Amino acid sequence: MTLWRLEWTRLVRSKRWIALVGVFVFFGLLGPLTARYLAQILQFAGTDSQGVTITFPDPVPADGMAQYISNALQIGTLVVVIVAAGALAFDAIPEMGVFLRTRVPSFWRILTPRLIIPFVATAVAFVVGTVAAWYETWVLLGALPVGAVLLGTALGILFFAFIIAVVAAVAQWARSLLATVMWSLGVFLVLPIVGIVGVLKPWMPTVLGNALTELTAGASATGFWRSTVVAIVAIPALIWLAERGARRREA
Repeated sequence: MTLWRLEWTRLVRSKRWIALVGVFVFFGLLGPLTARYLAQILQFAGTDSQGVTITFPDPVPADGMAQYISNALQIGTLVVVIVAAGALAFDAIPEMGVFLRTRVPSFWRILTPRLIIPFVATAVAFVVGTVAAWYETWVLLGALPVGAVLLGTALGILFFAFIIAVVAAVAQWARSLLATVMWSLGVFLVLPIVGIVGVLKPWMPTVLGNALTELTAGASATGFWRSTVVAIVAIPALIWLAERGARRREA
């Protein structure tokens, strides 16, 4: 069995692909529904029980994608980090790390399938969830601009590629699976805080996660060129950092 087939089999038999697809499809179906009936949901929840009346503007198609991304981006990122860490932190189980390193002559032959397969699975899950949100938005709220949806989806995929590259780098320096997950999530908590500084925000790769929301709401695509460039440069740099961490372990 090749390492590619091994990694694919592990992803399928461990049911991790269900977690990936499930979270994006769930929020893809829930988001537009929530946007369409938000006022009624809050009314049934009893928000006006104290004599306070909240008036909501009529929902627009962009609200469907906004609800989808606001939920899927948080829970989806957590699931992606956990799934990617499970694949990339192979040294967290010493026996597995020794087995792979003593039988596979090149670190890249170990890393590549464990990097690519989680990314492809994540990209497919995100696209399926986006298609579900797009269709339900069209049914409940109206049509969205096709170009904005396609570009936003592509930038979202780049965002998840950046996430997995971060996990790859952290996994080769952390000592355990839990440490890999926690340090990776820490990076994604720190970057938005750094982005509070106005001049730095457009350069943050994390901005790409909200591209689908902003583009379908009418934002210009030119607003994402800086974060796109940073992500494209950062991904190979992070993979190089992963390689350096792996060499350190072998030393």
